Amino acid sequence: MKPPRQFFTPLAAGAPEPFRELPVKLERVIHFVPAHNEKVRAKLADVIPTTDVLLGNLEDAIPADQKDNARRGLIAMGEQFEFGDTGFWTRVNALNSPWGLEDLLETIPVIGNKLDVVMIPKVEGPWDIHYVDQLLAQLEARHNIRRPVMIHALLETAQGVANVEQIALASPRMHGISLGPADLAASRKMKTTRVGGGHPGYRVIDDPVEGKPRTSVQQDLWHYTFAKMVDACGVAGIKPFYGPFGDISDAEACEQQFRNAYLMGCVGAWSLHPNQIAIAKKVFNPEAEEVKFAMRILEAMPDGAGVAMIDGKMQDDATWKQAKVIVDLARQVAAKDKAMAAVYGF
Repeated sequence: MKPPRQFFTPLAAGAPEPFRELPVKLERVIHFVPAHNEKVRAKLADVIPTTDVLLGNLEDAIPADQKDNARRGLIAMGEQFEFGDTGFWTRVNALNSPWGLEDLLETIPVIGNKLDVVMIPKVEGPWDIHYVDQLLAQLEARHNIRRPVMIHALLETAQGVANVEQIALASPRMHGISLGPADLAASRKMKTTRVGGGHPGYRVIDDPVEGKPRTSVQQDLWHYTFAKMVDACGVAGIKPFYGPFGDISDAEACEQQFRNAYLMGCVGAWSLHPNQIAIAKKVFNPEAEEVKFAMRILEAMPDGAGVAMIDGKMQDDATWKQAKVIVDLARQVAAKDKAMAAVYGF
C-alpha cells in the first residue's frame, strides 16, 4: 500500500494529478450502448440528454468478430458528440481477454479528454486496479490528457467480492463499483439463469400451524453482496451502483430491484434499454414527501446539534445526517431537472 503522502501523486511524469474528491455528478442511470451498432449510434443525439451517463460498451454482448468495430464506434461517438452534463463512459473488455489492452491503447489517446470513466469488468483484486491505474497514467502523460480518466470496477466474481474492500481503496482513480449479477452467479455456481432480481425458489416459509396455510416470501439473492459492496464504497468515499436487470419486459420487477438498491445506498443503476432510463430516474430521485420532511429536520436543527420533535418523532444528529443525504441528492436532481426542482420546492 502506498504511503499517504504518495497516494495522490501521478503515476507518470506529465500525467494529471488524481482527483482528491469525486466530481459532483448526478449518476442515477448508466445507459449502455453497443458501440459497434451504427443504427443505435445514429440516435444518440436524442438519447444523450435523457440519461445521466452514456456508456459505449465494448465487452459482453459485443460479438468477438465485432470487437474492432465496437472500438472504432466508441471513438466515433467521442469525436461526433458533445455530452454536456451527461457523463461519457466505456466498458472495456476484461484484462485477461485478447481485447482489453487494445481497448485502452486505442481509445484513450484519441478520446481520453472526452471520457470520464473506464469500467473494468471482472475485477478480482487491487492488482487489477493498480495495472489499469499505471497504464492510464502513462497514456495520459504521452497523449496530453488534461484530467484523469477514472476507474469503475465491476464486481462479478467470488474473488472480487472477497476483495471488494481492497478494490475500493486501491487508487484515487476509483469512481465506484457496480454489481454484475450474471457473471457473479456463474462464478459462485449459483443455480439461476436470471440477470439480477429475485428468484421464486429463494424463499422463507412460516412454521407450520394446524389449520392455517403456510405463507412464504421471496427473498433477495443479492442482499449480502449489495451490503458488502455498499459498505466498501462508503469506507472509500466512492459510489456503489446496481448493475443490469436483464428482463427488459418486466418493468415492475426492474423497478423493485432498483428500489432495493436505492434504499441500500446505491446511487444509480444500469439501463440496457431506453425504457429502463425512466425507471432508474424515478427510483433514484428521492420522493417529494421524503425531501420535504428531511428539509424540516434540517430547518429545525440547522447545525445538526441538539434534539427536535417533528410530528411526534424525535430527531437528533443521526437523523440530521440522514436528512442531509436526502436533501443533498434532491438538490443534485433539481439542478439537472427543472421539473423535479418544482416538485421539491427548490
